Amino acid sequence: MDPLFDFSGKVVVVTGGSRGLGRAMALAFANRGAAVVVASRKLDECRATAGAIFESGGEALPLALHVGRWEELEPFVEEVYRWKGRVDVLINNAGMSPVTDSSLVTSEELFDKVMAVNCKGPFRLSALVGSRMAEAEGGSIVNISSIGSSRPLPAYAPYAAAKAGLNAITVAHAFEFAPKVRVNAILPGSFETDIAKHWSPEKKKSIASAIKRYGQPDEIVSAALYLASDASSFTTGSLIRVDGGRP
Repeated sequence: MDPLFDFSGKVVVVTGGSRGLGRAMALAFANRGAAVVVASRKLDECRATAGAIFESGGEALPLALHVGRWEELEPFVEEVYRWKGRVDVLINNAGMSPVTDSSLVTSEELFDKVMAVNCKGPFRLSALVGSRMAEAEGGSIVNISSIGSSRPLPAYAPYAAAKAGLNAITVAHAFEFAPKVRVNAILPGSFETDIAKHWSPEKKKSIASAIKRYGQPDEIVSAALYLASDASSFTTGSLIRVDGGRP
């Protein structure tokens, strides 16, 4: 294993880690020696991903967490630190991206939920973990944003706004927790995850990227490993597109 991507002895937290992009990243870090905290709303799904890690000889802690609920975040962080006493990498991956018919029919409840999960939660979790990292040996925070943050469409305007806010938080935290903590964001395009099962045939045929296909969950892994590792020791406050060449 390339020593730059050896995470032996490291603790990696992945929110939304039970399926899709989060599961792919959780497994990738575990396969490279990390002890991985798999967090999402459904504990049984977290346990399933943790079980896959256990079967491959890795170490994992499944925890239920609703990222959009501010009051759950500090107890979650305390439990993680009781487990290993440290966090080296935080992957803020949990999110929700509902589409609506129009801005006029978008409810306040939906808007607030989208902002809470995609922006408010990652802000608070990064503050709690990033401040501890800065006081200890440092670390890396990787926010999973979206190409929608810079290519917004009416159908998902609240989601695009939330992710644009996450981009701004990424840069602000890069300065706040420097120099020991690096904070970056990945902007994925369209990936074929569990959500894709519900896409219409027309949606599946509409490929708006230079590579002319949708991404697979494993294809976000290399960017996450790079930003989490010492290979990116001079990279912070960056927004990296992984979108197949979205126009």
